[in-house]
Amino acid sequence: MASPLAGRPYDLRHAALSTWLNAGVDATEVAARAGNSVEVLLKRYAKCLDGRQEQNNRRIEAAFTP
Repeated sequence: MASPLAGRPYDLRHAALSTWLNAGVDATEVAARAGNSVEVLLKRYAKCLDGRQEQNNRRIEAAFTP
């Protein structure tokens, strides 16, 4: 029986990992929870990190601001 939640069971996993990365969870933590290496995670999900330049710039700036 097909699930109304996802076309494939893998879609739910993909949605979870993408959401965690977009929420700012460290890639090392997401990879560990997913049972992947960081390299595999970022190869597969790097596109999820696009469009975060402003957020990253604020974090970098805050790190250098006393």
